[in-house]
Amino acid sequence: MSDKKRLFLLDAYALIFRGYYAFIKNPRINSKGMDTSAIMGFTNSLLDVIKREKPDYLAVCFDRGGSAARTEAFPEYKANRQETPEAIRIAVPYIEKILEAMNIPAIVKEGFEADDIIGTLAKKAEKKGLETYMVTPDKDFAQLVSDSIFMFRPPRMGNSYEKWGVKEVQEKFEVERPEQVIDYLGMMGDSVDNIPGLPGVGDKTAKKFIAAYGSMEGLLENTHELKGKMKEKVENNKELGILSKELATIMLDVPVELNEDELIFEQPNVEAVKEIFTELEFRRLTENFLKTFAASTTQDAPKDVTSSGGEKSPKAAPSNGQFDLFAAPGSGNVTEEESLSGLKTIKNTDHFYQHVNTSLSRKLLLQKLMQQTSVCFDTETTGLKALEVEVIGIAFAWEVGKGYYVSLPEDQEETQQILEEFRPFFENENIEKIGHNLKYDIKVLSNYNMPVKGKLFDTMIAHYLINPDMRHNMDVLAETYLNYQPVSITELIGKKGKNQLSMRVVPIADQTEYAVEDADITLQLKEHFTKELDSGNVTQLFNDVELPLVSVLTAMEIEGINLNTDFLKELSVALTDDIKRLEQNIYEQAGEEFNIASPKQLGPILFDKLKLVDKPKKTKTGQYSTAEDVLSYLAKDHQIVSDILEYRQYKKLQSTYVDALPEEINPKTGRVHTVYAQAVAATGRLSSNNPNLQNIPIRTERGRQVRKAFVPRDENYVLLAADYSQIELRIIAALSEEETMIQAFQNGEDIHASTAAKVFNVPINEVTREQRSNAKTVNFGIIYGVSAFGLSNQTNLTRKESKELIDTYYETYPKLRAYMSKQVDFARDNGYVETVLQRRRYLKDINSRNAIVRGAAERNAVNAPIQGSAADIIKLAMINIHKRFEQEQFKSKMLLQVHDELVFDAHKDELDTIKPIIKEEMENAYKLAVPLDVEMGLGTNWLEAH
Repeated sequence: MSDKKRLFLLDAYALIFRGYYAFIKNPRINSKGMDTSAIMGFTNSLLDVIKREKPDYLAVCFDRGGSAARTEAFPEYKANRQETPEAIRIAVPYIEKILEAMNIPAIVKEGFEADDIIGTLAKKAEKKGLETYMVTPDKDFAQLVSDSIFMFRPPRMGNSYEKWGVKEVQEKFEVERPEQVIDYLGMMGDSVDNIPGLPGVGDKTAKKFIAAYGSMEGLLENTHELKGKMKEKVENNKELGILSKELATIMLDVPVELNEDELIFEQPNVEAVKEIFTELEFRRLTENFLKTFAASTTQDAPKDVTSSGGEKSPKAAPSNGQFDLFAAPGSGNVTEEESLSGLKTIKNTDHFYQHVNTSLSRKLLLQKLMQQTSVCFDTETTGLKALEVEVIGIAFAWEVGKGYYVSLPEDQEETQQILEEFRPFFENENIEKIGHNLKYDIKVLSNYNMPVKGKLFDTMIAHYLINPDMRHNMDVLAETYLNYQPVSITELIGKKGKNQLSMRVVPIADQTEYAVEDADITLQLKEHFTKELDSGNVTQLFNDVELPLVSVLTAMEIEGINLNTDFLKELSVALTDDIKRLEQNIYEQAGEEFNIASPKQLGPILFDKLKLVDKPKKTKTGQYSTAEDVLSYLAKDHQIVSDILEYRQYKKLQSTYVDALPEEINPKTGRVHTVYAQAVAATGRLSSNNPNLQNIPIRTERGRQVRKAFVPRDENYVLLAADYSQIELRIIAALSEEETMIQAFQNGEDIHASTAAKVFNVPINEVTREQRSNAKTVNFGIIYGVSAFGLSNQTNLTRKESKELIDTYYETYPKLRAYMSKQVDFARDNGYVETVLQRRRYLKDINSRNAIVRGAAERNAVNAPIQGSAADIIKLAMINIHKRFEQEQFKSKMLLQVHDELVFDAHKDELDTIKPIIKEEMENAYKLAVPLDVEMGLGTNWLEAH
């Protein structure tokens, strides 16, 4: 290792954008609704560099006002870049404050890009005998690499940092010298920066030219050696080539000075950083920051922080004496003090958590439980699959800071006997039961035939209604709302994997502390969320829909559904044959064999060899994109692409469903028990997991076949499927008060034919199949903001015809358009939209200055109330049907909910009774200006019933 001092220069915006997009599928939203992804991503990268590398000198370089010189030379430079996303614009001032608090210089020069600042400083540092590390994912910096200047590329997909020196640049770009990267970039161009490059020259051609001619100038002097169209293209674009090289060259003469004394890496202002992190609700990041700088904070650290070498303050030892059971909390406990991260923890917070393990103490506990009106309980189990686990213990809490843990033996008969002692509590209708994800605990107790009765309060679902876009796990909520960090399960049993311990082997004292803490925290969250539900105007939705639904979903999940595994085995064989046939077709059309599942191999086949398009789309890593949306546009014109999509579909079908479903059968019941996630989709829709039964494809013949595998309980039952007909269109007609559409529904007309008749101006009986199909696409697409481009891709219409059809559609249904505008205006003014039951969908980007981001929020403003209202209505129907079935004690059971469809195990003797009940409850779940219509089917399998 070199003994030179090391300077680290961070490319601010590259790391900020990278941080933002790393969280794009799961943005980090705090309780104020602020997207903190970009700040979190950047700060994580910064701390990572500091921890790993311990720099001698450190600075962060920012762009300011773009590159004046490049824009003057080429006005279109970076012209095609979208406006900066709102979350990043908000992030930058915070990042600047964080850097200031951390005593890290932010270097910026008006009219110059960070690349140029970093390049200039790196070369000056080289002359002063320093080693420079340019921290950036941007490959353009490779041109600056030398024996003492390196690229330090942040990790991707769980890999470690990549250090690029001269050797790595030579290998990756196939150049002799790093400076030739400028020629490579100039020849190839850059669509992101809008550097034109030489037409027709891509990665491989650029490398070939550099190998042959050494530089852009060398190539342009020897165009007589080129052939055909390439010769013509290069000769006609010589000036463009020189300009592109100029644009790609990082400047080394920015007017900035390298003052090492100002860049010395110093200790941060810990309190100032903590203050900013508290405002942003960065709990984990605060810990990460404090651990990174632990050495400097040792003298200030409280004594319970073992990582800093101090003593560990004693835990409150739970007593085993039954007569202390109801003593006042606080005796013998530690006094409250701040933890290193500023969060309260079990170690520094007053509490009284007691282990209950004798017959007398359990009796005393039950007496106390029966005197309460509201109790929080939490089960500890041997695993995660609620219907397959054993219960290890149950924690109870009804006062803050106080609670009890009943441990249960491994012998299941003994456990059953102890649980029986608590039956009066669990079956008491007058005691409210509080929990976090109560469905899990209720299912666990169902294994012991222990029903949970009375009103419920689920803190996970309460928070889902309060802040649907935030994460809802208890640790995050405790830190966000209570400033409290619970004990992590990994502290007790280790991380997930084969070496993870069972909770059974954890000492009882630790089990008690952990389990009762969960119940105590959940109880405190309940108090907090009760007020938040009121202020968000969702208390009624919580009490009348979401809480009763917990019991309904629990019953459905416990019931499960029967599976015909023999049929799935046959289907798997058939799919294997289909896959082999498609493989051969693809190889014949490609003229060679390759790995169809590898985008790295597929891209060059489609776009280099077969040349299906002129300018293929590329991913950030420079590979050809072979994503679904890219290929689906080409499928109509190219059989090989159609075959590839079909091949992918069959492979996914086989692995995700046909071969996987039998593995999901519960060994005790012999049935498949999906788990419905009630707190995931911001629209209010339910999602299904382990297995996901909502995403079984039904548009393809093979996909539909999977539904055949779902069968009734036995020969006395049939499957009954009840499906809302066009519920979203009915809702949008009612909410927009569009009379023409309402009339069509009230008259029982085919809405797609009716729409086609109006927009194509023909009598309804003369509507062609194609016209109806096009009208159907617009009817459903309009909710999702379908464009002329999108419509032309989904139909046989040209873009011009599609635009005319959409314009005519809006002229035909003017109130629909007015409603859509009104929804967007309401969202702009209020920051949210609502369903018919006042479920809110918050739209933080509705006033964004970024057109793409704002457009997505505007589309959500229109479709969220439609989708959400459909979700609300089917939930009401499910609650009412469940209630009726329970009252009548039917043998028939509700099994599945798949978007607008309910599936039942219907006893043949009860069919005449339950069919009208299901239809009545579904059609009258919520009164709209448009009648709701339900179609029903019966069958010996789900496909037949549907």
